[in-house]
Amino acid sequence: MFQNHQEMTLVFEKDYKLSEINSIASKILEYTKEYDTIALSGSLGAGKTTLTHAIVQLLHLEDKVSSPTFSIINQYKGNNILVYHSDWYRINDEEEAIAAGIEDMLEQPGLKIIEWWEKAEKLLPEHCLYISLEVLDDNYRRIKITTNQ
Repeated sequence: MFQNHQEMTLVFEKDYKLSEINSIASKILEYTKEYDTIALSGSLGAGKTTLTHAIVQLLHLEDKVSSPTFSIINQYKGNNILVYHSDWYRINDEEEAIAAGIEDMLEQPGLKIIEWWEKAEKLLPEHCLYISLEVLDDNYRRIKITTNQ
């Protein structure tokens, strides 16, 4: 499953206000027609879970989004879609990720959104959407979306 992260292609970049999160989430959903795995990166407080909440809300899923820091994987169900929200912050390596069920989750149909993917990057599928969030100040973030295709 390991991919070469050195050959990444930038497909979208924008500085945005936090109040524009729904338009950013809508832009990301355009890419999920082709990519079913989203790898989110950014510092603590950059907005990874907030962005996931906006994506789930736009998909009209009724489940409440919460950070899966301790549960590792949260699952949200809709009429026609399943969303897996995974946080690998507490994972130390690929072996621990496999023991936590990450590999099985990645093989399931549905949209997979992964925070802190860098902890076990070798488990990511080859065809993945990478989203980097950067805090610019209290009200602004920078998003970069890249692919390895």
